Amino acid sequence: MANGGGGGGSSGGGGGGGGGNSLRMSSNIHANHLSLDASSSSSSSSSSSSSSSSSVHEPKMDALIIPVTMEVPCDSRGQRMWWAFLASSMVTFFGGLFIILLWRTLKYLWTVCCHCGGKTKEAQKINNGSSQADGTLKPVDEKEEAVAAEVGWMTSVKDWAGVMISAQTLTGRVLVVLVFALSIGALVIYFIDSSNPIESCQNFYKDFTLQIDMAFNVFFLLYFGLRFIAANDKLWFWLEVNSVVDFFTVPPVFVSVYLNRSWLGLRFLRALRLIQFSEILQFLNILKTSNSIKLVNLLSIFISTWLTAAGFIHLVENSGDPWENFQNNQALTYWECVYLLMVTMSTVGYGDVYAKTTLGRLFMVFFILGGLAMFASYVPEIIELIGNRKKYGGSYSAVSGRKHIVVCGHITLESVSNFLKDFLHKDRDDVNVEIVFLHNISPNLELEALFKRHFTQVEFYQGSVLNPHDLARVKIESADACLILANKYCADPDAEDASNIMRVISIKNYHPKIRIITQMLQYHNKAHLLNIPSWNWKEGDDAICLAELKLGFIAQSCLAQGLSTMLANLFSMRSFIKIEEDTWQKYYLEGVSNEMYTEYLSSAFVGLSFPTVCELCFVKLKLLMIAIEYKSANRESRSRKRILINPGNHLKIQEGTLGFFIASDAKEVKRAFFYCKACHDDITDPKRIKKCGCKRLIYFEDEQPSTLSPKKKQRNGGMRNSPSSSPKLMRHDPLLIPGNEQIDNMDSNVKKYDSTGMFHWCAPKAIEKVILTRSEAAMTVLSGHVVVCIFGDVSSALIGLRNLVMPLRASNFHYHELKHIVFVGSIEYLKREWETLHNFPKVSILPGTPLSRADLRAVNINLCDMCVILSANQNNIDDTSLQDKECILASLNIKSMQFDDSIGVLQANSQGFTPPGMDRSSPDNSPVHGMLRQPSITTGVNIPIITELVNDTNVQFLDQDDDDDPDTELYLTQPFACGTAFAVSVLDSLMSATYFNDNILTLIRTLVTGGATPELEALIAEENALRGGYSTPQTLANRDRCRVAQLALLDGPFADLGDGGCYGDLFCKALKTYNMLCFGIYRLRDAHLSTPSQCTKRYVITNPPYEFELVPTDLIFCLMQFDHNAGQSRASLSHSSHSSQSSSKKSSSVHSIPSTANRTNRPKSRESRDKQNATRMNRMGQAEKKWFTDEPDNAYPRNIQIKPMSTHMANQINQYKSTSSLIPPIREVEDEC
Repeated sequence: MANGGGGGGSSGGGGGGGGGNSLRMSSNIHANHLSLDASSSSSSSSSSSSSSSSSVHEPKMDALIIPVTMEVPCDSRGQRMWWAFLASSMVTFFGGLFIILLWRTLKYLWTVCCHCGGKTKEAQKINNGSSQADGTLKPVDEKEEAVAAEVGWMTSVKDWAGVMISAQTLTGRVLVVLVFALSIGALVIYFIDSSNPIESCQNFYKDFTLQIDMAFNVFFLLYFGLRFIAANDKLWFWLEVNSVVDFFTVPPVFVSVYLNRSWLGLRFLRALRLIQFSEILQFLNILKTSNSIKLVNLLSIFISTWLTAAGFIHLVENSGDPWENFQNNQALTYWECVYLLMVTMSTVGYGDVYAKTTLGRLFMVFFILGGLAMFASYVPEIIELIGNRKKYGGSYSAVSGRKHIVVCGHITLESVSNFLKDFLHKDRDDVNVEIVFLHNISPNLELEALFKRHFTQVEFYQGSVLNPHDLARVKIESADACLILANKYCADPDAEDASNIMRVISIKNYHPKIRIITQMLQYHNKAHLLNIPSWNWKEGDDAICLAELKLGFIAQSCLAQGLSTMLANLFSMRSFIKIEEDTWQKYYLEGVSNEMYTEYLSSAFVGLSFPTVCELCFVKLKLLMIAIEYKSANRESRSRKRILINPGNHLKIQEGTLGFFIASDAKEVKRAFFYCKACHDDITDPKRIKKCGCKRLIYFEDEQPSTLSPKKKQRNGGMRNSPSSSPKLMRHDPLLIPGNEQIDNMDSNVKKYDSTGMFHWCAPKAIEKVILTRSEAAMTVLSGHVVVCIFGDVSSALIGLRNLVMPLRASNFHYHELKHIVFVGSIEYLKREWETLHNFPKVSILPGTPLSRADLRAVNINLCDMCVILSANQNNIDDTSLQDKECILASLNIKSMQFDDSIGVLQANSQGFTPPGMDRSSPDNSPVHGMLRQPSITTGVNIPIITELVNDTNVQFLDQDDDDDPDTELYLTQPFACGTAFAVSVLDSLMSATYFNDNILTLIRTLVTGGATPELEALIAEENALRGGYSTPQTLANRDRCRVAQLALLDGPFADLGDGGCYGDLFCKALKTYNMLCFGIYRLRDAHLSTPSQCTKRYVITNPPYEFELVPTDLIFCLMQFDHNAGQSRASLSHSSHSSQSSSKKSSSVHSIPSTANRTNRPKSRESRDKQNATRMNRMGQAEKKWFTDEPDNAYPRNIQIKPMSTHMANQINQYKSTSSLIPPIREVEDEC
């Protein structure tokens, strides 16, 4: 009975177990859409038979018995084998750990024993040392050799294994990446198998996923062996994360093959391999920045922890607790567990999914502590890294068929808006260029809005050109050019230039062939660009020196007031603004709309002289051509092209000649290319000149022969040629002109010009020799000079006064034509600049301050040709409105001064000299050469002044009587239109102008610098000073070049045109008769008024049309040929003072053409002039060459007759105009050229 009761108890227990299993199986069968009742009865009968059988044979395996179902068909008893899979991993881990520890213990004991034995052997060696006194060595023990060889072999294998698993070699990188990829593949297989039961029977030969998983784990096993061999510390290797992952994932796979049974188990640990994701990306050179590496690290740790924890919850919840006989399980998919872990980490806990097993809940307790901490720290940091990711950190994608340029440097709202306004101007002909800005600071909201407005043509990327990675992002290697903007308002110009030079070095180092256009602030820093090996100006590299051009523009205004405004408007793209009222703004804005363009000349012009083509373009095509690109006839220098400005009638147009035009639109310039004599000769409307069907020549620059006209003998025996051609073809060779030997004699012992022949030169002078005290300056009758008022001190940045003096010392002026330059300013500052000025003649210094009226009166500022106001302290002030305070105060101070006409006379009489025209008792006090002597300037308002400004808005303070709005653009203000103000901001347009046509910068530089060439810049870079040179035919030929001048219409051969004549008639007459090229008018502001006005202000009119009516007070801007004979006698007057009857302003830079006695070629009346216009084209080029000069009555005979002038009067005029004859009694004697 007892046994029976036991059996019954056992049976009852078995029944209970069966009931529990029937619940689990009912849920499984329900999942497979089977009938619950049928399944329960089948399970109960099967369970009871199994229980009775188990109670007799295996009473202790009661908890491990599961019913035989269709899911586990391989075992009729339904026994679970999870413990076999887990045991394989545990045995492997702990078995290996035991072996490692045992090995370390034995090794330690062996080391201790060997150490003791070693001490004993050492003692024996010491005791037996006497026997080894002869120095012989014992042979090494064979056993020690074997040990050494063994150690060497093991070390080699270990090194080989280390190389194989490291990322230092290509093989190692491939292996590391392959292991990571296979780990992710194994994880994906786990995701697929997670939809199956935790434990199921599978046939290895039929299960494809099991076969793939087996192959992966075999590879992992081999890789584990390599890692084990290469590990220095085997114990720590055994305990690291990747080793633990292998222990719990690799052995169960082999058990699965053996048992034909699969257990999902701990295969989720493969997710921990994701932690190495950032390392893999670094091996592949994908992650390069610290932020990206940190971001990937945080994401990989967070995701791997999340997926691993979800795998553990999925295992225990689907299995149940072992001590509960796996009866408290619940069916959860893997992705539900992922969801559960996320809501748990975020502390949200919706409660829709939760852990039921004890193991699951226990794990959740600890996971909440760590997961919450990780979530709270990792997620905000990840969001911060993503949020701080550069908004403009992408890469540029080049568009096929579209160029792009890279703009870098000083990127601000002002610089970018000025650049885009000029670069994308509508007058440019189809700008199919995309602009890529690169800057290391993200744009502000205003700049960002500007980029968005131009989003079709502008892109911005955040980065630095000093970083090759950023250069690769903007595709610098395929860019058409790289433009570098400079900060014009920086406090340290040298530091700004150094930064831009470093940018050039970085870009050229990355791609040497890229074309670079950079802005430079200081002229002396341009020399550093020549140190860059790949810098090549012949290939389009250009440095736009703002100081050089700014001071060059101001210097040209000293020679022809208002020229700085005209040139600045020419290379700036500005739209036409139409004004109906008859005001000065109407004519000024008509000229402002003109720009400078280049276009190849039609084959119809080939063989014609430059003046002929120039007149044809102006009259028929309504274009003004001022220069051409000349290709030398010499085969050696054919590749070298030069720009010739108004070269004269000796030069014939070649095939494929590039012309420089002044026009209002790029489409208008196309007329010069389309013009065909056969088709367009009878067309009067230039707009109808379009491309015709005539066959045109195709120009190949390298193959076309030069069509320079043969040497043309002039009647004076000289040869006409251009400055850039062979020195043997000099125009007006001074050695061949009769009577010229004593003028320009080539004395090999005297150096009068620099080594290039482009500038006047003298031996270096100490600054003490040119310093004038106030009393000495007051005793010196200075007139017709240039006063430079400069603010600066010992700590101010140098502005480079050499660039102001060089154009005023150009060699195409004769020595007596040079204007004396007087600097008024701090002697400490001028001492720092003097090293670059000590080779120029006619320079004096008055230590003082420009705000002192006593100093200004001492230098006779009321008799000067121009007063220049500069400041070296402008960029040291943070408030932009106060940057120009010194210049504005100095300008207003001069304008408020009053002068007594008797002061100059008293000073002159103290020297025993009265300036000509001021001695009323002189019989020669009569108009000479049309020069009406007016009373001297009595108020500072009439003094010609040009003021440099930094801030454009400060121009409103210069003129108190104008009505300019503070928001008016600079070029629309009255001071700028009159040429009395100049701001460096107008030079911003040169960047885009140079990009579209690099010849424009060369032309502008030739006009304003007086002849600076790349060779001269290289020489200055070497020595930082001009080098004197001997007068040779080669250097003297360089004097033969044009210069800008102003022509008065008050008297002379053009006087009849000045009163109601047409500008076109003046243009043609000046060009054909005197080879002078007119290109603008400097007109009194109130000349259009019917009532007389006392205002002496003038404004600039650029390239007026043919029908434009002239007034007698106009001054004409012209390009004047160099005249060798003008220096024959000091009695010749090339620089004459002129002033209109309504103006008391006097400027010796105005030139007068003497009246001719024989005017057979001049029309007698307006009717005859109209008749001449009708037949102009038929007589083009037939007029005889007449030279423009003012000569004494005993000069070399010419076609122009000069009014007689007494020798006494001529000497007085020249003494009055040349201060070199007045300064020597005080300081020094300067030789005249």
